[in-house]
Formats: sequence, structure tokens, C-alpha cells
Amino acid sequence: MLTCGRYLSSAAATTPSFPPLRTLTFSLLRYHPIRFLSFSSAAATTAVEPETISGGGGGGAGGGATRPQWKAAIDFKWIRDNRDVVATNIRNRNSAANLDVVLQLYDQYLALQKEVERLRAERNAVANKMKEKLDPSLRQALVDEGKNLKESLIALEEDLVQLTDKLQLEAQSIPNTTHPDVPVGDEESSVTRKEVGSQRSFSFPIKDHLQLGKDLDLFDFDAASEVSGSKFYYLKNEAVLLEMALVNWGIAEVSKKGFTPLITPEIVRSSVVERCGFQPRAQNTQVYSIDNSDQCLIGTAEIPVGGIHMNSILADSDLPLKYVAYSHCFRTEAGAAGAATRGLYRVHQFSKVEMFIFCRPEESDKYHEELITIEENLYASLGLHFKTLDMATGDLGAPAYRKYDIEAWMPGLDRYGEISSASNCTDYQSRRLGIRFRPAPLEPPPSTNSKKGKGGSSGPTQFVHTLNATAVAVPRLIISILENFQQEDGTVVIPEPLRPFMGGLGVLTPKTKL
Repeated sequence: MLTCGRYLSSAAATTPSFPPLRTLTFSLLRYHPIRFLSFSSAAATTAVEPETISGGGGGGAGGGATRPQWKAAIDFKWIRDNRDVVATNIRNRNSAANLDVVLQLYDQYLALQKEVERLRAERNAVANKMKEKLDPSLRQALVDEGKNLKESLIALEEDLVQLTDKLQLEAQSIPNTTHPDVPVGDEESSVTRKEVGSQRSFSFPIKDHLQLGKDLDLFDFDAASEVSGSKFYYLKNEAVLLEMALVNWGIAEVSKKGFTPLITPEIVRSSVVERCGFQPRAQNTQVYSIDNSDQCLIGTAEIPVGGIHMNSILADSDLPLKYVAYSHCFRTEAGAAGAATRGLYRVHQFSKVEMFIFCRPEESDKYHEELITIEENLYASLGLHFKTLDMATGDLGAPAYRKYDIEAWMPGLDRYGEISSASNCTDYQSRRLGIRFRPAPLEPPPSTNSKKGKGGSSGPTQFVHTLNATAVAVPRLIISILENFQQEDGTVVIPEPLRPFMGGLGVLTPKTKL
């Protein structure tokens, strides 16, 4: 996912407040484990089969709700057993997650669950005694005892539900684990993985994309500002052809790699945004939410593509599932200001082509390399100068286990600008979206005495790993093309791979006299 105008991740969310549980006796305050929720080490290649609880749409921690509308399969035991590792990861990623509160609630849950199980056992024992032949007085005593146990159990079970909701909401803010090779620190600590090409030398005064757009009559920001507001724009003339060319070229090239093309919905349920690791209704969010509904405008096709297999079990033979999706994207760009955001660089609406992969856990590192290689080959074929960065922990959103960004040289802006990113989210999103796969049956050992029906068997279902990467972020590539391939006479040369998608047009010519 291209992270320009990032969403506010769930890891950065403000800790929600909750109403207190009813007052319990001291003996009931030794609370207990959530065996049905789970959160694994990202390095693990297998997952324990959890008893996931299905949830509906909408709400979530970011909307002020006091109970979750969906449940993530979080492995609280792993978090507790690896407390120091999780705490360091939260700190390295500048997350606002409160691990102490999560572990405190988990301990309380464990004790309360244990107390609930004890009362259930007592209730069953009383019920079994009632089946015996008893004196009337003894039977009445058992009836009274059973009634008291039932009332106490109902109260405790209600408390258990509330405590489970508190634990779930707090734990949803814990970010994914981090690849051990990711550099620790803020964005400036990111490490260059690869550099392609070199900065072009110009023998004439260069223009930025805003001036080039004016001379070539490609944009109209003024009219768009009147019609829609700031950070909107009209594309005109050859810029329209250039956007269409970039989209069609990107989809065509990526489809050759075995990706299925998609055009996605551009309005999704808030719960799907949350499950992908973002908070649509948090303060300073980048998400446009629709009033009086549980829906949002998407900021990236990662979200509707991630949700396409929500709450499903995939066949092992279907993996990997690879998609290349086209969509418009909408971002509030809250807090974005200054020269670095001028023109097309940060806008509220843009077109993007996004790659997305569902795969087996042991293969996600391999497919992460595949995605970044596809991106690098795409931009190298356009003749752009760029560098690939292994992004530091402080720049990772909550879902990302590892993220590579590609920054292209933009001479008119006199700096590098991000044009894409590729993230391995391991099982962080799939545990929230409920996407698993069933491993293929194991082959039976060779034997002449094998009985019919005694062949190999498959293990428990596992959570898939998800990955996303930007193939084409249209505005950023338009900036890169205009500024890098401008000529002294005011024309702009179109990169060779795009020309077939522009009806053979190879040069953009000024519409005004220079």
C-alpha cells in the first residue's frame, strides 16, 4: 500500500475508556485465559486453531463504542509469554498500545473464566444429585442451591463478556511483530536496499510539475478548488490519456505475473477498514467516514481486496491468490501542509493500481521479494531514478511486519518522493478478517497394507499471510514523468512503455506560447 497520506493505524489509537464491571466479591476477582482468541509470532509457520467469535460490521475501538463489533484472533498467551519482546516492539514502533493494561485484563479474564467453570461444575453436580431419589427436604435444599448457582453464574457470565470486550479492544491496538532485520528508529533510520539510475543533469532551468502542467494545459486546480475544495484537481487533455495509460499499463504488466485483475468497491464497511488495521473514526484519521452509516470511502484498494475472502477457509491448492486491483482512493490528508504537499503530491482523491497476495505463512517473505521486484522493474522500465528503502520500525503501520518504500527523484521538487511501498503483513490482517486455509492432506507413507480411507490427513486450519504493494500511484508517477522527462523546448517525452496505451503519442507539447 502506498503510504503517502497514511491512515492512522490502530497502533496509534487513543486507549478507549470502559465502564466498570459490576462489583464482584474478592474471590471472584482472580480473573482468567481467552483460549478462543489468538495472536501469533509473525515468524511462526503454523497457527493453533482458535475458537474465533464472529462479529458484525461497524463501530470498533475508534468509534467510541464500548464493545467490539468484531473479534480478532489474538494469542494472548503468546503475548504474555513474550512480554519483553512485545513491549520492545511497541516502543520501537512508537505505538500507543498499553501492554500493561492488556496483560492485567488477561490475568483477570483467566481468573474469572476459572471461577465461571467452577460454578458450572457445581451446578452440574447439583443437577446430577437431583436425579437421585431424595427426601423432600434435601431435594428442596438442592433446588434452592441450584437457583442460587444459576443466578450467580448468569452474573459472572455477563461480567466475563464485558471483560472479554475490554480485553479485545485494548489488544487490538498492539501492532504486528517486526522482521528482525528491520532497522530500529524513525524514518531517517531507514536503510537503502537498492538504487536504480542516477539524477538527470539538465542544461536549462527546470520547472516543477505545476508549471509544466500549466504550460501543457494538463491540470486545473483552481476550478477544482471552487467545485470541491483544496487538494482536488481536474486532469485535462493528455493528462487524462496519461492517467489511463499508467493504469492500463500497470494492470497489463502485473497481470502477466499471474495476478487476477479487479475493480473494487470504493465504499466499504468501517469494520473492514478496522480489520485491515486502520481506524476510520479516530482523531486525525485519513479516512473519510460517511455520516449516519457504518461505511467509509477507501484510501487504498488494499482494504476491499483484503476483505474479499473475509470469514472464509481457502483451499491449500488455491494459494497463493494474487490480485491486481484498480480503484479511486480518498484520503483526508489531515495535518498535511507545506511545499512538500503542493500540486499533485498530496491530494484527496487519486487513482491507484494495487497488488495484493494471500499466501501460506512460510511463503510470505518470498512473495514480499516478488512484489518489490515487480515494482522496481516497473519503474526502471519507465526510466525513473529511484531508491528502495527498508523502512525503519518507527515508520511501520500497525499491520506491517516489514515494509519497503520506493522513492523516485523529482527534480522539479528537488527531492525524492515516495511512489510506492510493499508490505508483508503476515497474519495480522487475516486474524482480524478471519481468513484461513486448510493445508492439503499429508501423503500416506508407502505401504502394501494401507487400508482404504486411511490416507493422509490435513492438520488444523491456519491463517494465511497477506501482502500488499503499489504498482501505480497515478499522481506521483505523473509528477515523476513530467519533471524527469521535460525538455528545453517545454515538451515532455512520454516513456516508451506507455506510448502504446496513449495511441502512440510520444511527446506532450505546450498549449501556450512560451
